[in-house]
Amino acid sequence: MHETMDPAAGRTPEPAAGRGTPGAGAAGVCGLVAAGMVLGIAELFAGLIDPDASPFVALGATVIDHTPEALREFAIEQFGTQDKLVLFLAMAAVTAVLAVGVGLLERRRPYGSALLVVLGLAVCVIVLTRPTATAVFAIPVLLGTAAGILTLRFLIARAPRSAPDAMPGAGGSMDPSRRRFLMLAAGATAVAAGTAVAGRWVGERMRAVTADLERFVVPRPRVAAAPPPAGTDPPVSGLTEFVTPNDTFYRIDTALRIPAVTSENWRLRIHGMVDREIELTMDDLLRRPAVEKIITLTCVSNEVGGDLIGNARWIGYPLAELLAEAGVRPDSDMVLSTSADGFTAGTPVAALTDGRDALLAVGMNGAPLPVEHGYPARLVVPGLYGYVSATKWVVDLELTRFDRAQAYWTRRGWSARGPIKTASRIDVPASFARVAPGQTVVAGVAWAQHRGISAVELQVDDGPWQPADLAPEYSLDTWRQWTWRWDATPGDHTLRVRATDGEGRVQTEQRADPVPDGATGWHSRSFRVR
Repeated sequence: MHETMDPAAGRTPEPAAGRGTPGAGAAGVCGLVAAGMVLGIAELFAGLIDPDASPFVALGATVIDHTPEALREFAIEQFGTQDKLVLFLAMAAVTAVLAVGVGLLERRRPYGSALLVVLGLAVCVIVLTRPTATAVFAIPVLLGTAAGILTLRFLIARAPRSAPDAMPGAGGSMDPSRRRFLMLAAGATAVAAGTAVAGRWVGERMRAVTADLERFVVPRPRVAAAPPPAGTDPPVSGLTEFVTPNDTFYRIDTALRIPAVTSENWRLRIHGMVDREIELTMDDLLRRPAVEKIITLTCVSNEVGGDLIGNARWIGYPLAELLAEAGVRPDSDMVLSTSADGFTAGTPVAALTDGRDALLAVGMNGAPLPVEHGYPARLVVPGLYGYVSATKWVVDLELTRFDRAQAYWTRRGWSARGPIKTASRIDVPASFARVAPGQTVVAGVAWAQHRGISAVELQVDDGPWQPADLAPEYSLDTWRQWTWRWDATPGDHTLRVRATDGEGRVQTEQRADPVPDGATGWHSRSFRVR
């Protein structure tokens, strides 16, 4: 086809708006930018209304809720505390694929816009079914979807056409229509990113949790925790510390966005099968005498030899005293605790009233609870895995019965009561390390909270079990460090460890996955001596 050239400008005229269809690449860009606008506008209005109304967070939480247990445990085993980052990246990839599809469908007919409507309505339903949702949670999704459709239609109408007579500009320069399209797409992307950032900023500023935490004064305990006895922390490089610093304490929970609760807004309601309902504010709590206890917490998802365990100084208030004020009825056998984000855990009443140091904690290692560890208040219960006892951001305690109510994880097939199993771990030497022949220090930790550890034994290859040296016991509710001196001989070796709890029960050799009530088996490490 012969083109008419503009002699004055010396360039190819732009194709007519209605000729041809947008190129596939340009359509894909339109879809990606439109999806970014959906998320950005939704994030902005979620920040203004309630950060929990964010569709991306709600979708992620729903994915977590419906992930098969085998896949969930695989993710925790492979990615540890980075599992949520991996989930977000996977969601971003799926979103990008859908966005490109939306753009491609929009090339000839507004099918992409129709798909956005369908997806928007589906996400709206998901958001409204979250535990803390109200009707206004639909607003960010609906506004975001509308903005995305307008952006898609606007960009598609201005996308470079793949008409058969379209040719590059003179001298190989970029077609003006293509240049204008890229500028418009870049501008829309900037708007989408800006609204998303603004939404996060507005949400954080409105909640002001960081500032509230900085002002919070941890109460001085009426009874301070006894200092660990000399030798509790053997001086072995690579051995886990007795007290875990806050910044390395494990975090496993279902919260994709950390609940933002200020101490001023926090309330704890105790109700259900009680003689009198109680509601406490933080001021009410701080007027009470606090206590400090050192307690080890363990995640039920901890694999054999895993690190989803930590030991800290907790400052808080005995749960037994709070429950006594409410008057627990004799036929109640479970406390259903609820987090600010709707997570629930079912704890046996007996575990909160049998004299163990079960706390409503507000302090951790001398500081306010970090936000990611439950600020302003959480539960700490010795002897039970966290999924049935360690509710963070706790706002509600309902006295009920195991035959009447189910908590979050028990509805998904996990055991209802969750007592911690005896376990042990080798920290030193590391797996596949090269060890010099001669005297070698082997060291690690063992735990059986609320029963204690009475012995740890080591086995080299298939040799006899030999006793390790135990560090002084702090309490039945903390882990216990151990060391063993070994005369290492050249060659490839495997070390195994097993513990005996305070009731004389030896840790089982039988391997079991964490589901449904915690992993079992002996931890081992293989390495070469030379």
